[in-house]
Amino acid sequence: MSRSSKDLEFMEMAYSLAEQARGRTSPNPCVGAVLVKSGRIVGWGYHREAGQPHAEIIALEKAGAQSRGATLYLTLEPCVHWGRTPPCINRLLASGVRRVVISSYDPNPLVFRKGAARLREAGIQVEVGLLDHLNRKLNEFYFKYITCRIPFVTLKAALSLDGKIAASSGDSRWISSEESRFFGQNLRAEHDGILVGINTVLQDDPELSLRLPETAGKKWRRVVLDAFLRIPLEARLLKSRELGQVIIFTGPEIPEEKARRLRELGAEIIQVPTSDGHLEMKAILEELGRREISSILVEGGARVLTSFLEQRLADRIYLFIAPKLIGGEKSPTIFEGEGVARINAALRLKTHRHFSLGRDIIVEGYF
Repeated sequence: MSRSSKDLEFMEMAYSLAEQARGRTSPNPCVGAVLVKSGRIVGWGYHREAGQPHAEIIALEKAGAQSRGATLYLTLEPCVHWGRTPPCINRLLASGVRRVVISSYDPNPLVFRKGAARLREAGIQVEVGLLDHLNRKLNEFYFKYITCRIPFVTLKAALSLDGKIAASSGDSRWISSEESRFFGQNLRAEHDGILVGINTVLQDDPELSLRLPETAGKKWRRVVLDAFLRIPLEARLLKSRELGQVIIFTGPEIPEEKARRLRELGAEIIQVPTSDGHLEMKAILEELGRREISSILVEGGARVLTSFLEQRLADRIYLFIAPKLIGGEKSPTIFEGEGVARINAALRLKTHRHFSLGRDIIVEGYF
């Protein structure tokens, strides 16, 4: 096996480690590291969550003195700044590693190319770019958040073959199959939180919770858009603090007594500007970004989904298409509003894929 194929093999191992922390490291990236000496793995690790040691530090500690003269395979450039943990670059420079193979530069302006430069200045051989496309996919939430300071937005909706996301009464349980709903729980687990409009709360009274055993202990936010604080004090999500923080975005003029009682129930109330009676979505994303929420899953309903689509604020969409026909002029769809006047003005997906799940067809696309 050639040297380059060995490099590929060890970097793939580093990615398999990084994948284990998917959905748990926010606002940090998922990073894996493998330390190799004389063709043998002497250290490995991955960053588990914000505040815990970074991948390369864990690998160095496992390797100990064997780090000297070794090659480090690292999926993301080492940090050079103080955050929740000390800069990794100092430990790397003191370890005696001879060569560092990095998959991607860190897009964080505090780090970008600086970590690689420090290594080169110390005489360490540095190579960058191996499997970079995997890193951009694995850390797409981080790349968006760290450069724009707003979360990566994923839209999700279950719809019928005729494009309806609910019946005319508002009933939507269940359009999609049990298999699709399980997949939807996995989508929730990858994100920092879920966002819905007040109509979803009034119609379905959901908990908006994580239900997979492996998500126990994950920091989870449940976000509701409610311009006039119509949310009932008896709503299920207000009775389950242990299932995740509740954040309610509302308008500038609200009943203060209702806001006080909601705060007593543990909800955070955030007032943002409105336009034509609707909350300003960009202001909401900026507030979420200030709270270090790097990704949000939007599960509707029609008004909220339409707002994100009309304002071009979504990064990705998942459509769960069920083999059903609902019909009805008053049955909601995912994209309402005025629509476009001509087909060539339609909102297009840049990349997309589709697959079957149970009886449903899942379409994933990026804007």
